Amino acid sequence: MFALNQHQPHSVELPKGGGTYRVLHFSELLNRRVCAGKIKDRIGKLTDLVFHLVEPYPELVGIYIEHGWGKPTEFVPWEKVTRIEDDAIFVAPAEEGLYAPFVDQPEWILVDQHLMGRTILDLDGRRCEVVNDVLLVETRGRLLIADVDISFNGFLRRIGLARFSWIKDRLISWKFVQPLSVEDVVATDKVSLSITRKQVMELPSEDLADVLEELQGEEQEALFGALDSEKAAETLADAEPRAKRQLVEDLSDERAREIFSEMTVPQLADLFAVLPFDEAQELLELLNAQVGERVRNILSEREAEADDIMSHDYVAMPKEAGVAEVLKGLRQSGREPRCISYVYVVNGDNKTLIGVADLRELTLAPEEAVLGDIMVSPVVAADKDTSRGDLVEMFAKYHYRMIPVVDIEDHILGVIFYNDIMKGIVLRAKA
Repeated sequence: MFALNQHQPHSVELPKGGGTYRVLHFSELLNRRVCAGKIKDRIGKLTDLVFHLVEPYPELVGIYIEHGWGKPTEFVPWEKVTRIEDDAIFVAPAEEGLYAPFVDQPEWILVDQHLMGRTILDLDGRRCEVVNDVLLVETRGRLLIADVDISFNGFLRRIGLARFSWIKDRLISWKFVQPLSVEDVVATDKVSLSITRKQVMELPSEDLADVLEELQGEEQEALFGALDSEKAAETLADAEPRAKRQLVEDLSDERAREIFSEMTVPQLADLFAVLPFDEAQELLELLNAQVGERVRNILSEREAEADDIMSHDYVAMPKEAGVAEVLKGLRQSGREPRCISYVYVVNGDNKTLIGVADLRELTLAPEEAVLGDIMVSPVVAADKDTSRGDLVEMFAKYHYRMIPVVDIEDHILGVIFYNDIMKGIVLRAKA
């Protein structure tokens, strides 16, 4: 029989208080004979294992036996498996001589048919590796999929040459593998390497950054690769310096451009500031000329000014705009929530800043009101050459979520976000 593994499996939480478990490789179970009660009562060989896709790890529901030559298949439920030994898998004899044929069910997956030999892709469609084996953990009477193995060892085990495995298994936790549906598998040979679980994608970027900092290597790359460019940008901005360096190390140029396009200039500057000089210079070339110049200004010895740091993502409307009209426009705009903390009120087409309306005041105002009725004036604003140090003092004094930047004639040029100034200060203080 298999000996109990003395090393903790890669990912599955093990029983506490002295419970036992063992690790099995699918490649070594495949084609093993299946016997009903005694070794001489061979009913076939294991053709596949059938798992139910449940969280957090798929759980074995039964053994699939295919006899060929037009004979019906057999499906042996897991509860009928009495023991697994090196030379055979033993099951309880079927009540009617044969087990019922296999009938697929929703959320079921077959390891050999749907995972083994499949190409793993990340969400950008880049080929990673091929699944050469699947690592299983038997614990508390259940058999779970723990990891996929993309090393060559799995292939060697499958052809009976496990003794020649000379490299370390390369395991990817099941938590970061999303198999295709049975229907999709028929048409493709790919498996997505991702976390597409809705609840994970909805985690705040700060929490995702914390998770990424705890992961290493392929697991970290898998999780970061699962995020869309906007979420990846937010998470990268919130990560600690060491994690920032790890996350950008293996990015393709195309992926890096997509993520950087979602980041503000101060966020980019904070990122490049923690990278090795040569790497930062290479990545700066991926930015458009204007953004790259602004980032270089922040990274240079001269103190950054508001003109370098400001964002052009803000909402400005004339004082005659009605509250109902403004709210309807905001709801349909699809803009990021942080960009609509305030509505800046301008005079005519020349963008002269004359007031500001807090979104909270806007939602409570009568629908027949206009912005001119509820705006606050004058507006606290920064000149375009206001230094970063002075901006820090302004945010500390007024506690606004954003501050507008104006030219000498009070035309609004952009806005400075609180997080782009104050959060960077806090992160550097912790480093």
